[in-house]
Amino acid sequence: MKNLKRILTLSFLLLLVVEYSNAQVIVLNKYKFGEGLEFSGNDNNYKMEISGYLQPITESKKYLDNDDSSLYNRMRLRRARLNFSGSSKKDKISYRLQLDLTGGGESDASIGSLVFDAWVAYDVTKRIKLSFGQKATATDNRELGMRSTTLQLVERSPISAAFASVREFGIFAESTYKISKQSYIKPEIAITNGDGINVFGKDHGGLKYGGRIDYLPFGLFNNFGQYRQADIERELTPKFVIGTNYSYNVGISDRRGSESGTILYLDNLNKELLPDYVKYGVDFLFKYRGFSLLGEYINASARVPSGITQRVRVNGTTATTFEDANNNPIPIENFIKGRMMVGEGYNLQSGYVFKNLFSIDGRIAHMKPQTNSFLNNGTFYNRSNYYTLGITKYLARNYGAKIQLDCTYINAKTGSNDINGNLIRGNEFITRLITTISF
Repeated sequence: MKNLKRILTLSFLLLLVVEYSNAQVIVLNKYKFGEGLEFSGNDNNYKMEISGYLQPITESKKYLDNDDSSLYNRMRLRRARLNFSGSSKKDKISYRLQLDLTGGGESDASIGSLVFDAWVAYDVTKRIKLSFGQKATATDNRELGMRSTTLQLVERSPISAAFASVREFGIFAESTYKISKQSYIKPEIAITNGDGINVFGKDHGGLKYGGRIDYLPFGLFNNFGQYRQADIERELTPKFVIGTNYSYNVGISDRRGSESGTILYLDNLNKELLPDYVKYGVDFLFKYRGFSLLGEYINASARVPSGITQRVRVNGTTATTFEDANNNPIPIENFIKGRMMVGEGYNLQSGYVFKNLFSIDGRIAHMKPQTNSFLNNGTFYNRSNYYTLGITKYLARNYGAKIQLDCTYINAKTGSNDINGNLIRGNEFITRLITTISF
């Protein structure tokens, strides 16, 4: 995998060299605030775009009906991205390189990486495109296919945080077919490493197979609106897309298939034996004259092989005991599922962008973990309902700059903890403020 990534990086560099050498004159074709710089050759065959954005954020958390009256505040640079993309119409090639300058990734997990997107694509036909490299996968819920700068609320939904792998390394195929005067169907398939972003060490487990199919009955969205949340384009006619996704991850070695080697099991011959992870979902997006409505449902489950007899500790040693938090022996399958993100959830969010570029947005999200699931963990999850209300001021008629404020009320179930691991009696209230500056 390490050599593969070097080859891919060299491919990007070679494409840039070809782009420069074939175009006798490189000119700035256009600049649109929030959409980046676009360069092209004198024959307009080769194009390259450079864009990026910054998102500083401040967050304040309060535990209600609790002895602790403190406000827990956090300030950080949420995202800092730099994007390079290009295409050659004649050669039917396109590419993208996106750098994450914070090193923190899309979630609060510890899997930071400088390279976020790194792929090369080839147009097999006018309708079919093949991509190879690291990118967002269509097997996640719809929200994960939407740009971070276009989010209606400050953060993505809880179901995205719980179930999404965010980005994966592999082979991707996507296509678009017009099936009537207005309607389109967009199928996608993906075969990936099943471990999230590119793996530099040993690649544990097998591959991940999955795909998505979308149906658009009223035509395509304007300006890639299918991949952007708020309807700042103010669609003049109703636009709607509904889709379903499915994935089967053979042998995952973490909680949801976003890392490699963090949770390992062995059989009685000391050979690696891992559970499979199955995920499917249904989602939709509707937009019309500034109004938008997004709905998503996800279900994730695990298939545990019967031959597992040992678990690998963090320090590399092995154990044959499988116990609960009180050191009571439990069935091996229950223990393994208790360390995985298995369960279901839904997200329903809506908003309206006024003509003065203010928007009001709201979201309801619900999580329903299985009996044995890491989603019952008291410190990080064990929350059932999330209610969010937000307001956004767009500083231009696009996603180039905006200021967002939202508040979230969270139902914490019995056994939930605060960020210090102490039991809480009440619910939670979180206020977030984020600013987006793009170029």
